Amino acid sequence: MAAVAEEPEAGEAAEEAARAEIPNQIPNINRELSRMAQLIEKELSYKLVGLLFAVYNTLGGGYQEKYYQKAIAKEFERNGIKFQEQLIVPLDFKGSSIGRYFLDFLVERKIIVEIKSASKIYMRDVKQILSYLKRSDLELGILANFSRNGLEFRRVLKGSQ
Repeated sequence: MAAVAEEPEAGEAAEEAARAEIPNQIPNINRELSRMAQLIEKELSYKLVGLLFAVYNTLGGGYQEKYYQKAIAKEFERNGIKFQEQLIVPLDFKGSSIGRYFLDFLVERKIIVEIKSASKIYMRDVKQILSYLKRSDLELGILANFSRNGLEFRRVLKGSQ
């Protein structure tokens, strides 16, 4: 009995066409991954994280947020980092003020640094810094949590969740 070749079903044909298209998409995917891999404010953010660790290594964990804030300000000054502390950012709705935010630090007019002293970083903390980024023209925030178990930090990009 002779073998009969069956015609591929519509679903199989679509899968084959998609597989054939993958090699054409690889350069675009590689370009996008390369763009994503470029860190925003790489040098400055590395320096800031190093200074945050210096503060933690000196003080340790367990203090109130206000003491870490004072120590960070001193460390920024000692290292020639330009910053604004407890910067007030108004929140407006259709031309009327409805509130305001207080940024812990705005560093070099490029990066928001938000500090916490809790057992861990919570999603509400990430959402808080995202809302600060949304209200500003900035792309990057650093969220630092000084806990009894160590310093935990996250780089938060505008538009990330």
